[in-house]
Amino acid sequence: MLVRADLNVPLHDRVVGDDTRIRASLPTIELLRDRGASIVLVSHLGRPKGSDPAFSMKPVGERLGELLGIEVKQAPAVVGEEVSAMASALAPGEVLLLENSRYEPGETKNDPELAEALASLADVYVNDAFGTAHRAHATTEGVAHHLPGYAGLLLEREVSELTAVRDDPQRPLVVVLGGAKVTDKLGVIDRFLGFAEEILIGGAMCFSFFKAEGRDTGSSLVEAEGVESARKVLAEAEKSDTMLELPEDLCLGRAFDADTETRLLNGVDVPEEWMGLDIGSNTIANFAKRIERAGTVFWNGPMGAFELEPFAGGTRAIAEAVASTPAHTVVGGGDSVAALKQFGLADAVDWLSTGGGASLELMEGRDLPGVEALLDASEVAGG
Repeated sequence: MLVRADLNVPLHDRVVGDDTRIRASLPTIELLRDRGASIVLVSHLGRPKGSDPAFSMKPVGERLGELLGIEVKQAPAVVGEEVSAMASALAPGEVLLLENSRYEPGETKNDPELAEALASLADVYVNDAFGTAHRAHATTEGVAHHLPGYAGLLLEREVSELTAVRDDPQRPLVVVLGGAKVTDKLGVIDRFLGFAEEILIGGAMCFSFFKAEGRDTGSSLVEAEGVESARKVLAEAEKSDTMLELPEDLCLGRAFDADTETRLLNGVDVPEEWMGLDIGSNTIANFAKRIERAGTVFWNGPMGAFELEPFAGGTRAIAEAVASTPAHTVVGGGDSVAALKQFGLADAVDWLSTGGGASLELMEGRDLPGVEALLDASEVAGG
């Protein structure tokens, strides 16, 4: 079986720094091995320019082998005669990891010849890489046109969890959005205005809304192209049944630095030479109260510069609120997931999505090429 996994993990000195995505791929791999399949694994890693040794899959294969308790064979390339021979020689239960799929320029171009070469390595295709399902690449979309295609356990669960929030959530539905750019979240906001009971907005994206309201933003990060979008959202929110909540107070810093001078602002008009870097205590209390009484919570994006300790309080408090609410909780986006792990709360939410852009696009209602290409996106691998 050819299994497209999402093994795009951080490496430090060619050692895996965070194996979360590797662990997320284990259930599908173990299920297929238990059923006697030999597995050819393919994934991308980073954004190499050509065959860069710094982006080799070898450290990933070593860590995967440790977790599986077996030797994971390492292919010298993505496709080719030697790779084909290694795939053909696999015994039931053995695993072969191909080299970084982005070593091949045809990967991101969805090159038909590359897709066909990959398909020749197996008789069944399983896509378990939700994090790349929104990309029409050779390993995520092209190869599915040459083999019977199925969803892996992770991809199936991702689609199930996110579409349940999007289409049939337990009420009330509270959507918490943060991060830097309004334009990144505009599709999600449009989807949930008039559908969710409440949308809570924090992070630097709130300053595009404040600028649209004519407020002072000081030297805060403002996405220029997001201001007009924010203005339109505010107008639509006035006409909808959804309550759109912006921060009512802020934590400010002189500079984007952990050692900078800080102050609390009871209000949201930021003085010159100051920047808003976190939500304030009143906003925290308000957001936490709304999360506590929700039926479903979807959270994407931090509330501030949580990587800097003086400005981590808002994101930490929202993470704690999401972790403790009796609501069904789904968290998507790399920064939100990173925050939960940083605060030791990753195991306290119902679902942590492995897809950043993919989760947002699915929540917007857009088709994901890697899902659409499968014969049946709801069928479990091997099932």
